[in-house]
Amino acid sequence: MSFRKVVRQSKFRHVFGQPVKTEQCYDDIRVSRVTWDSTFCAVNPSFVAIIVEASGGGAFLVLPLHKTGRIDKSYPTVCGHTGPVLDIDWCPHNDHVIASGSEDCTVMVWQIPENGLSQPLTEPVVVLEGHSKRVGIVTWHPTARNVLLSAGCDNVVLIWNVGTAEELYRLDGLHPDLIYSVSWSRDGSRFCTACKDKSVRVIDPRRGTVVAEKERAHEGARPMRAIFLADGKIFTTGFSRMSERQLALWDTENLEEPMGLQELDSSNGALLPFYDPDTNVVYVCGKGDSSIRYFEITEEPPYIHFLNTFTSKEPQRGMGWMPKRGLDVNKCEIARFYKLHERKCEPIIMTVPRKSDLFQDDLYPDTAGPEAAMEAEEWVAGRTAGPVLVSLRQAYVPSKQRDLKVSRRSLLHDGRTTTAATASTGATTPPPTPPTAPASTRFSAPPVLGSGNTTGGRLEEVLQEVAALRALVAEQGQRISRLEEQLSRLENGHV
Repeated sequence: MSFRKVVRQSKFRHVFGQPVKTEQCYDDIRVSRVTWDSTFCAVNPSFVAIIVEASGGGAFLVLPLHKTGRIDKSYPTVCGHTGPVLDIDWCPHNDHVIASGSEDCTVMVWQIPENGLSQPLTEPVVVLEGHSKRVGIVTWHPTARNVLLSAGCDNVVLIWNVGTAEELYRLDGLHPDLIYSVSWSRDGSRFCTACKDKSVRVIDPRRGTVVAEKERAHEGARPMRAIFLADGKIFTTGFSRMSERQLALWDTENLEEPMGLQELDSSNGALLPFYDPDTNVVYVCGKGDSSIRYFEITEEPPYIHFLNTFTSKEPQRGMGWMPKRGLDVNKCEIARFYKLHERKCEPIIMTVPRKSDLFQDDLYPDTAGPEAAMEAEEWVAGRTAGPVLVSLRQAYVPSKQRDLKVSRRSLLHDGRTTTAATASTGATTPPPTPPTAPASTRFSAPPVLGSGNTTGGRLEEVLQEVAALRALVAEQGQRISRLEEQLSRLENGHV
């Protein structure tokens, strides 16, 4: 009797990585040499930001994605910090706002001009001061506008309302040692941390309590990291007692034993995990490695399934990760990394090979868009909401970004209740603007009709799309009429 090896079926089994051509890289960049295990790079659909070497303070480059090739040494930087920059993070709800944490113990939030920098940017929109030691982690809330978390080497986690430059929550006493990583849950109700005391903690920031804790998640003394997955599980990377690198998957309801544990190799670079909630694929990049491993997380044992490895010759100093809405859906691109070398940044494209040119629904379910699900006040009041999803079928076009404005009003009164104040970010023009159509009214493009072989089902789909679009146009026409009427009243002096 012959036994053939059964290969697990997965649409991501043949994913392959490919670096772009040399002329599409960002060259002659002096990547930061600071000894800190952060990614040193942050990317969104408009810009790539890279922490660079700077004399007399800290700085990072912000380049429009299309500005490839050699970057001039005199290219302007964001250079308001007085100490080296340790971490940067783009706001998920505004592609022109970025936060930075530094050795100067401050967090700064910056507004990047529409077309990038034409001169050095030294004045942040807001400076957040509250840490007594260097700030190594900054990360935005995934669904609430203007909520930013920072963690410092003082073992304190601070949560800020950037719109009012106010400290919302101060979580000290929860971590006895250095915090290695922080990751929000998908709805932003909790976050998980990895600490130097080898514990992984799940924390409810609004109550200021540790919901769950796993001591000695990884036995090794080297840095570990933990990230929340979409279904509430936690994925960790760390080291064994014998200094072998490990991956583990944990159920927050039962942290006694890991659901899955895998050992990789005995290299000494910290493993940086990047997670795609739409496909449930985790990409693991080791600092100093020259490879990216990727794994699929499933509901059936062994839960962590190795897919493949992308290998190259040069080691990576850091890594940037493009949000899903910035990918090229026409080429079946499911991930894009921005690998930092010593003197350049090289995009790496992960692709699922498909023969069809049609939109691949199974690869691109609706993904988190740039609209915030709620305001900071609502989140403080106890509301929880998942991200506002958008379709990628029409290669999603974002709405016009709003400038970040800081209002120094307090949002908190006794018991941390909210006021009826609106968010501090808003349009700067006085006339009322029509609200953005909600995600449910974004309609996908009609299917491509075949040549001479159109089925009744496709025709019916097209007719339904046309009817829906006509209804939407009629509704928007009525809204425009109402707004024009209001505008004419204001111009004539009538309230």
